[in-house]
Parts: sequence; structure tokens; C-alpha cells
Amino acid sequence: MSDVTHVAIIMDGNGRWAKKRGLPRIIGHRQGAESIRAAVKASQNLDIKYLTLYTFSTENWNRPKDEVNTLMNMLEEQLIRETPELHQNDVKMNAIGRLDDLYPNARKALQHSLDLTKNNTGLVLTFCLSYGGRSEIIDAVKQIIEKDRAQKLDLDQVNEEFIAGFLYDPALPAPDLLIRTGAENRERISNFLLWPQEPRLNLIFTLIPISIRIPCSALDIDLIFSCPPSSVLCNPLHTIYNILHTT
Repeated sequence: MSDVTHVAIIMDGNGRWAKKRGLPRIIGHRQGAESIRAAVKASQNLDIKYLTLYTFSTENWNRPKDEVNTLMNMLEEQLIRETPELHQNDVKMNAIGRLDDLYPNARKALQHSLDLTKNNTGLVLTFCLSYGGRSEIIDAVKQIIEKDRAQKLDLDQVNEEFIAGFLYDPALPAPDLLIRTGAENRERISNFLLWPQEPRLNLIFTLIPISIRIPCSALDIDLIFSCPPSSVLCNPLHTIYNILHTT
């Protein structure tokens, strides 16, 4: 197998995919949300310990109000629907970002999911919600300033490890592999996990949106995704499989 233990995914391209087909952007978002289940199964089968999904960025708040409302409602719906199965499969759900900015209904559903799965010991599934890499660093600096005001800090103790202790989740390791779906003319990390990155982070940019599915038979990975015999579809996150098995 591989040394990869933490895979992070920028779930992009769903809205543009829908728009190109004359469909409402939200259709693409819903299809993308459905693909999360396949990503979780793939990660579990590959013994990946951490899967982190860039679900809703701080920049997403600038989208049209109706779209933001729908995305918040979708978040609530998905959490309510998917959490029981995730809990049954020993998945520990996690979230980082400015969570207090979420709509109350979504925040309540998220807290329930976090509380229900907090003692699970399997895959750690982290949702980045109202998240931005710059915001994470800014919020960390604010905490450090508050700590210095309360008790004068020794500058000699301020190093990378010290600062990392003030990130949204200090226990979350840096990703080994970052995948961006739907990356046509968007080969960038878009303010995602700017601090907790390894110097030699592997970057994968795929043109396929996360909402598109491709034939399993073409990839010969039916068992990896546990597709039922009648199914000929699998998620494009086969990239995880291909990378781990060719390195």
C-alpha cells in the first residue's frame, strides 16, 4: 500500500457542470453531495485515516442569497440523512472553520453529528465549513495575541509547532494528497489548508467534477468501491486508488 494517510479534496466544478447543461447550479451541488458517500467508502477500503472535504468556503458566502440558502439547507439534509450510516461504519465526523457563521439549522445538525460520532475510532471525516486558509491563520494569530495579553509569551517558544496548536483542529495532520475536481483552468488550491501542508504535498488536478460518474469496468476497481453487481457507475475519486497504487 502507500504511506498516504490523509487525503484532502477540493470539491469543485459541480455548479459549472450543471450550468453547461442548462440545469440549475444546485443540481450540480446535489450530485456532488451524493458523491461524498463513495469517497468515504473508497477511503475506508484503502485504509486512509483522514479524509478532509472543502465543503463550503468563506468566499461562498458571496454567492447569491438563494444559492447560499439552498446550500445551507442541503448541508442540514445531508447530515441528517448520512450521519446514521457513517456512525454505524465507525466514522468520526469532524468540522473546521468559522462554524458559528453557519445557519442555525445547519449548525444544529452538524453538532448532533459531531456529538454522535465523537467516540468512533475509524476514518476521520472532516468537513471544512465557512472555511478559508487565511481565516484560519488570522484566527490563530488572534488567539496567540489573547494568550500573550493574559500571560506574556516567551518569543523563543513561538515556532511552527506552537502556532499549529492554535489552528482550528491541531490534531488534524497535514494532508499527504490534495485532489481538486473540476479543475479546468483552476489549477490552484483556493485558500485551502494553507498552513497545515507538507512541503512536498502531492497535488492532483482532475477536469472531472465530483458530480460526474464513470464506468467501473473501465477502471477495474469495482471491488474497491464495493459497487453492486448491477452497477456500472463509480465516483471519479478513483484518482485516490490510482495514485496510491502507482507510487
